[in-house]
Amino acid sequence: MALMTVSALVAAAVPLTWIRVAPSDVARWHVDPMEVARVPEKPQQGGWLVRTGPANAAPPVFATDPATLFSAFDEIVQASPRTKALFVSPAEGRATYMTRSAVIGFPDYTSVKAVPEAGGAALMIWARNRFGGTDIGVNRRRVEGWLAELSTRLPRR
Repeated sequence: MALMTVSALVAAAVPLTWIRVAPSDVARWHVDPMEVARVPEKPQQGGWLVRTGPANAAPPVFATDPATLFSAFDEIVQASPRTKALFVSPAEGRATYMTRSAVIGFPDYTSVKAVPEAGGAALMIWARNRFGGTDIGVNRRRVEGWLAELSTRLPRR
């Protein structure tokens, strides 16, 4: 009986360990949100796409330039719990971040691109989970929270 218990614990520990230590390849996860081919069907497919054109939501337009918008958003995201930057290029106005869930440490990836819009600038955002078929709305809530915080710092058009 003890051997079966130990075997079950090991069998559970291996995938949970992989979730924590799996490498995050920047070439795979750093993508342009405007080039995402498929809009996720919420919430079954996981992820949240904010952009002009086909998306889950249209981006809010802020009364500022793309560089200022990107800088403010990057500051908010990097101050978020369990979040780290995988790639940040202020010159391009693009970044990809990884945020881990609190208990198990599931990684979610958020790619962002600041673009000029009529009367200001907007962020194109692609937030998605790595493991599992659904994110139960976590990425949507995270992105909406970041955009709400951004709205307190910068005026919207």
